[in-house]
Amino acid sequence: MLIGRPISVIGGGIGGLAVALACAQRGAQVTVLEQAEAIAEVGAGIQISPNGWVVLEALGVAGALADRSMRSTAVRLRDFRRGAEVFTMALRGDFYLVHRADLIEVLRAACVSAGVTIRLGVQVTEITPDGRANRLALGDGSSETHGLTLAADGLNSAARRALNAKSRAFFTGQVAWRATLPGRDLPAEAHVFMGPGRHLVRYPLRGGALTNIVAVEERDQWAAEGWHHADDPENLRVAFTDFCPEIREMLDDVQAPKLWGLYRHPVARHWHAEALALLGDAAHPTLPFLAQGANLALEDAYVLSRILADEPDTATALARYQAARKTRTARVIEAANDNATNYHLRPGPLRFAAHSALRIASRVAPHVVANRYRWIHSHDVTR
Repeated sequence: MLIGRPISVIGGGIGGLAVALACAQRGAQVTVLEQAEAIAEVGAGIQISPNGWVVLEALGVAGALADRSMRSTAVRLRDFRRGAEVFTMALRGDFYLVHRADLIEVLRAACVSAGVTIRLGVQVTEITPDGRANRLALGDGSSETHGLTLAADGLNSAARRALNAKSRAFFTGQVAWRATLPGRDLPAEAHVFMGPGRHLVRYPLRGGALTNIVAVEERDQWAAEGWHHADDPENLRVAFTDFCPEIREMLDDVQAPKLWGLYRHPVARHWHAEALALLGDAAHPTLPFLAQGANLALEDAYVLSRILADEPDTATALARYQAARKTRTARVIEAANDNATNYHLRPGPLRFAAHSALRIASRVAPHVVANRYRWIHSHDVTR
């Protein structure tokens, strides 16, 4: 039961605000601890697929987000040099192109309306589980004791460190740039330009007012993790200089891209203690090749809140939560890892055969490729 129960949530991102809202709607007294001084407009575009959208509908915020977002109608795979279409997958259902800041703001406003307390400027640097309580060391040198604590504190999660032996992430040999540009009158579709060792994803945001770009390159030079590192836009332009004129002209308008190294992290072995649980990237960091990071965090948030409401014993509830989520998240992450290879085929017989097969499938049986990921998109944790 959650009615009247105090719950602390670490992290004011998508997963943290979603689980705070879900628990508050079930009667909990929720406090969110967010290290930033303000929940401001950060990040760029994300894609919400039906498995994430059903959670937003269940939380009562889908309508408000739809007003700020664009329903995606297709994914088009295109050749890097000529821009010719290789494969087109029509999208049916609730696929949305969303600005991350808009999703954060919709969730934040709903949390406030539901009575959630949001404490800003609170950095949790260390967590020590102690039975039904958790000792939180804060960045200002103070400490606090909290009861049930749900940690959505991302890649560098203090809670994950408390629950698991240190795991070694490894650099995938890939870096990614992220940027937004003024709108370019684009259709509500995601276009993936596939090149040797590189690909670029482009789609519109906010009714076409903005264009979102994510560009990935394979290279030996190491780059730091985390998508907030500024980079010289010329580096991006040089990396994609042999792409079609449509892309080169677009990249000429990039002013302040963010660069981050892509690292593969193992799914956490332990997701919970007696009164502490992980969700989102804290439990299962996800590479961006199937656009599922935000969607998995939304799924986690709903499942965790529902089980906590249904199961009177907290330790049992958290064990049930891990059992319900771990296999699926691991499978989605593995599928995302594999997808990077599919985009980066180099010139030769394999690329020719793969692209030829996609062109034929696009004309004859496009549903075959679409069904490949149906198990991801049709999953409904609210049922």
